[in-house]
Amino acid sequence: MTASDQALDSLALAARAADSKGGEDLVALDVSVPLPFADVFLLVTGNSERNVIAIADEIESVLGKAGTPTRRREGHHTGRWILLDFGDLVVHVFHREERLYYGLERLWADCPALPVAPLLAAKS
Repeated sequence: MTASDQALDSLALAARAADSKGGEDLVALDVSVPLPFADVFLLVTGNSERNVIAIADEIESVLGKAGTPTRRREGHHTGRWILLDFGDLVVHVFHREERLYYGLERLWADCPALPVAPLLAAKS
């Protein structure tokens, strides 16, 4: 099984939204094989609590306008690790320290990475 086209479309929108608000170290992982509830994880780093919140808010806004509502949101009040669940796509927006501490890239190391740079270059 591989990530659905819908998940990949949402990933592109989310990656561009995160980038527009200064999101750093964007990593996308295809988690469709081990997880029954999501196809793609997008990991993003913000450089402050305010930046983490701004990134998450922009992603929610862009995906919402595209017809993909947020199903669940956690951590918004602290701005340290915000989880946004859009169904096929789950976005983790981290403060730098939390990203290093929790190391989701290590946890999901068996999952293939999806290229993010072409998504940012192909702004449509």
